[in-house]
Amino acid sequence: MEQHRTLTVDGRTVHYRDEGRGNLHTLVLLHGFLQNLDVWSSYVLSYMNNMRVITVDLPGHGLTDTFCDVHTMDFMAKIVKDVLLEAGVDQCVMVGHSMGGYVALAFADRYPYTVKGLGLINSHPLADTDQHREQREEVCRSVQDNRASYIVGFVPELFDGSRRAALSHDIKDLQDQCLLTTTASIVAAQRGMAQRPSRVSTLATIDVPTLFVYGKNDPRIPLELAVSGALVARRPEMLLLEDVAHMAFMEEREYLKPRLRNFVENCY
Repeated sequence: MEQHRTLTVDGRTVHYRDEGRGNLHTLVLLHGFLQNLDVWSSYVLSYMNNMRVITVDLPGHGLTDTFCDVHTMDFMAKIVKDVLLEAGVDQCVMVGHSMGGYVALAFADRYPYTVKGLGLINSHPLADTDQHREQREEVCRSVQDNRASYIVGFVPELFDGSRRAALSHDIKDLQDQCLLTTTASIVAAQRGMAQRPSRVSTLATIDVPTLFVYGKNDPRIPLELAVSGALVARRPEMLLLEDVAHMAFMEEREYLKPRLRNFVENCY
């Protein structure tokens, strides 16, 4: 049975879901920019009989309130830690997609004793360049001009062109989900990502299994950038997927489900 839960932090509401509470292994899944915890539903349903699975609506996303003008990755990581404290979780495997990967890295940097394993899906440890920061400000301006138009055009570009027809229903569902994100929340997330520091040293020092999942056709993460993260990790495993762009966990859902399950089991 689905366990929807809320937590109050600084007078604002954080929404999360906690499934399979009786199991020994705990997996925490963190969504990407504009998304919410519902993007992980098929994974949760697949895993919940064998492991505890916690998904979180990150600040300004889904049903979680917007807290401030800038949601830094460290602030989001602190919110995730608050959720885990409320849920009584001492250790977990944490997996994040895109922005969720930045949050997972910030979490691993701040709370390394909590992390049994780390997974980055279409994410990386480097800070934004000046060019990337300017691009994020352009996104903020575009959203302030016409939020819906930006979102509707943005979502399909995250998927490989060869898969868009087959995944048209997923794309439409994701567009509808993303349209729930307010302008203020979008700007807070973009400016938070722009401020994030490099987490290369985190990957180089944390001694846990680390899974990297990338699409070879990801327009947002060049292959050399993807490989660079795996090269510095102490215990890396890397999956490079053909005909996959920036939504690997949706584009190759049935392939990744057992691989991610095995990764969690190996971490424990």
